[in-house]
Amino acid sequence: MHMEGDVVLGGLFKFHYSSVFPELSFTSEPNQPRCQGFDILGFRRAQTMAFAINEINKNPNLLPNVTVGYSLYDNCATLGIALRASLSLASGQEEQILLDETCVGSNPVLGIVGDSYSTFTIATSDVIGLFKLPIVSYYATCPCLSDRKRFPSFFRTIPSDTFQVRAMIQILKHFSWTWVGLLVSDDDYGLHVARSFQSDLAQSGQGCLAYTKILPWDNDPMDLRRIVNLIKTSTARVVIVFSHEIHMIHLMEEVVRQNVTGRQWMASEAWTASTVLQAPHLMPYLRGTLGIAIRRGEIPGLREFLLQIRPDQNYNNSYGNSIVKQFWEYTFQCAIGPAPAGWIEAEGALCTGQEDLESAGTELLDTSELRPDYNVYKAVYALAHALDNMLCCVPGTGPFSGHSCASLQRMEPWQLVHYLQKVNFTTSFGDIVSFDDNGDVLPIYDIMNWHWLPDVKTKVHGVGEVKRSHSKGEELTIDENKIFWNFEPKEPPRSVCSESCAPGTRMARKKGQPECCFDCVPCSEGKISNETDSMECTSCPEDYWSNDQHDHCVPKKTEFLSYHEPLGICLTTTSLLGTFLCAVVLIIFIHHRSTPMVRANNSELSFLLLVSLKLCFLCSLLFIGRPRLWTCKLRHAGFGIIFVLCVSCILVKTMVVLAVFKDSRPGGGAVLKWFGAMQQRGTVLVLTSVQAAICTAWLVTSPPTPHKNTLYHNDKIVYECVVGSTVGFAVLLGYIGLLAILSFLLAFLARNLPDNFNEAKLITFSMLIFCAVWGAFVPAYVNSPGKYSDAVEVFAILASSFGLLVALFGPKCFIILLRPERNTKKAIMGRGATKS
Repeated sequence: MHMEGDVVLGGLFKFHYSSVFPELSFTSEPNQPRCQGFDILGFRRAQTMAFAINEINKNPNLLPNVTVGYSLYDNCATLGIALRASLSLASGQEEQILLDETCVGSNPVLGIVGDSYSTFTIATSDVIGLFKLPIVSYYATCPCLSDRKRFPSFFRTIPSDTFQVRAMIQILKHFSWTWVGLLVSDDDYGLHVARSFQSDLAQSGQGCLAYTKILPWDNDPMDLRRIVNLIKTSTARVVIVFSHEIHMIHLMEEVVRQNVTGRQWMASEAWTASTVLQAPHLMPYLRGTLGIAIRRGEIPGLREFLLQIRPDQNYNNSYGNSIVKQFWEYTFQCAIGPAPAGWIEAEGALCTGQEDLESAGTELLDTSELRPDYNVYKAVYALAHALDNMLCCVPGTGPFSGHSCASLQRMEPWQLVHYLQKVNFTTSFGDIVSFDDNGDVLPIYDIMNWHWLPDVKTKVHGVGEVKRSHSKGEELTIDENKIFWNFEPKEPPRSVCSESCAPGTRMARKKGQPECCFDCVPCSEGKISNETDSMECTSCPEDYWSNDQHDHCVPKKTEFLSYHEPLGICLTTTSLLGTFLCAVVLIIFIHHRSTPMVRANNSELSFLLLVSLKLCFLCSLLFIGRPRLWTCKLRHAGFGIIFVLCVSCILVKTMVVLAVFKDSRPGGGAVLKWFGAMQQRGTVLVLTSVQAAICTAWLVTSPPTPHKNTLYHNDKIVYECVVGSTVGFAVLLGYIGLLAILSFLLAFLARNLPDNFNEAKLITFSMLIFCAVWGAFVPAYVNSPGKYSDAVEVFAILASSFGLLVALFGPKCFIILLRPERNTKKAIMGRGATKS
C-alpha cells in the first residue's frame, strides 16, 4: 500500500500468515516467495496507519503545508521477506509494484512503523540502525531492544517484556501463587522472557518456577506430548505462557487430547486477545484465563474510514488496490477481475465491488477492542509530532552543529531521531506518549479474563490494569469480583510447592529443590517466629522465653524460696515455732531464775544462749523471699555472727564446767578465778568479734549479691544470692565449725564428771547434733540447685538450732516444770534423795 507525499513514512505489517518458498533448482531464475493466508487484523493495522496519516494531513495544527505519505509492506510472517522490505524502504529502491499495469515508486522514507515480531524487529533494527533511520515498533516487546548502544534509533509504543514480566509477577504476588510453570516460544521473544522471568522472580522472592519449557517452533508432536504430560503431573496449578497464538493452538490441541484440567492459564499479550483460541472445544480448559493485554484505546472515525474501502477506486489518493482486492476476495469469497482457472466451473462467485462491507460481519470493523492498532496509531503520531517539532525549529536555535535546523528539502532520518527522543503528547483517548532514554514508552497494560458466557461464547473483559507512573511507580489494580474462575468453588486456586509455615515454625529448604519447596521446622526452645513463612526463628530477650506454641515470648517463670509456696510456708512456720519455743524457755528460766537449776547452769550465759538461739531461728527468715541486696548481705553475715555467738556461749559454758571440776579437786583452787563473769562475757565477745571481723572483710571485698541464674532451667529465672567470695564463705563456716568441734571435744572430756546433773553430757550431745547437721549441710548445699540450696541452709539452721534448744534446755525445763522436787541444790549436787 502506497501513497505519495512530501514526507513518506514506511510501515511493516503482517498481511498474510505465512509464505511459500519456491524450490531452488539452480537451473533457472528462482521465483519470489508467495504469501498466503490473509490476516484480517494485520490488514486493519495497516489501514489504521493509513487513517492516522489521513487524519494528520487534515489537521491544520500538525504539519501544516506538509503532506505525509506512506509506503506499507507485507512481511508475510517471514523474516527474509520482512528484512528485504525494510531494506527497500530504507534505500528507496523499492521493488516494482504492479498497480493497474503501471509501476509506481515512492520517495525514501524518514521513519518506519513496525515490525510486529521481536525477532523480525531485531534483525531489521540491526540493519536499519546503520542508516540511523528511526523505527517505531507497535508490537515488538523483547527487552533486548532497549539496548541503546545496539539499537540507537529504535523506539516502541508497546511496553517492554521487562515490564510485562514484572506485571505478571505482581499478579502472582497478589494471588499468592508461588509455584508456577513457564512455557515460552523458541524465539527472541520467548527466550529473553524466560531469562528475565527467572531473574526477576528470584530477585523479588515472590515464587519459584516448577519448570521452564520451550515450545517447539516446528510443533513436534513428541515434544508437545512431553510438555503437556509435565503440566499434567506437576503440582504447579498455574501455567504462564509467553508465546504466539500459533504455538498455543498446537499446545492446546495436545492439552485437549490428554484432558489436562484444573490449571490456571496466564497469557502474555501475544495471545490474550486471540480469537482463534476462543473455540468452544478449548473453553473447558482455557476459560478463566488471566492475561496481560496491550492497552486498549479508542480511535474516533476509524470505523467510518474502514467502511470506505473499495477495490474499484483509489481512495484518499492512495494506491494499494492489490492488497485491497485480496481483502475483498477473502471477505466475500469471490473473485475480482479475471477469475482464476476453474473458478467459474467450481461455481465461484464474481465480485461486483459494491458488496456491503458492514453486513459482512468482518472482524475488520470491530473497533471496540483496539490494542495493537492503537499502538500503530500512537507510533504514527509520535513520528508526526517529532517531524512537526523539527520543522518548527527557529534557525540559530537548533540542536545541530552551529545551532542549525533541519529543512523539509534537506532532511535526514538521524535528525528525526533527536526529536523523536523528546516527543511528549497526549492522544485523543487521554494517554500520554513519551519515550525514556531507552526508547521505551511509559508502560501500561490491561489485565484480561476469559469468561465463557451461557450462549457458548467467550467474553474477554478487563478486570484491572498495571501501569507505571513517574509519581507513584508501578501500580497493580485488580477487581476480583469480575474474575471468572474455572474451578469449584469459584475461587482462586492454590499453587504452592509447600504450604505456608505457621507462626512458631520456620522454613527449611528441601535439599536439591527450589527455595519455594521447604519443610516447616518448629522453633527450638527459647526462639519464636510470629509471622507466617518465617525464614528464621528469633531468640527471646534475656528475661523472656518462648510459649508452648513458639509464636510469642513470655516472661520467664521466676523461682526462689517464697513465703507463699508449701516449702516456704513449712520453713517459716518452723522458724516461728522455734522462736516461740525459745521465748517460752526464756520466760521459764526468767521466772525460775532463783531456783538451783537455773543458777547452777550459769544463768547469764543461758539467757544469752537463749537469745542467740532465738536470733538463729529468726535469721532463717532472711533466706526466704526474693533475694535483695540487703538480704543477701545480711543473711550470711547475720547467720555467721549469731551462730558464733551461740557456739561461743556453749564453749564458755563447757570451759566453766571443766574449771569448776578442776577447782573442786585438791590443789585446783586457782583455776576458777580465771572464769569469772567478766571473763566469760569477754571471751564470748572476743570470739564473736573475730567472726564479725571475718564478715566485715568479706562484705567489703566481695559481698554476696542477688543474681538471676538461668543455668539450671532455660525457661526459668532462679533468683539466688551468690556468695561473692567463696573463700569468705568458707572461712565463715570454718570458724563456726572450729568453735563447734572445740566445744564438742571439751564437753566430751567432761562428760563423766561426777555430778547428779552433768551439763557436759548435754553439751556433748547437742554439739554432736550440731556437727552432724552442718557436716551433712556442705555436700547437700553444693548439690542443691536454685531455691533448694536456700532451703537446705534454712533446714540446717533450724535443725541445729532445735538440736541445741532441745538438747540443752529440754531436760532442764522437764525438771523445772515436771520434777520440781529435783530442782534443789542437794539433788543437783547428788546429796539429796535417792535417784528414782
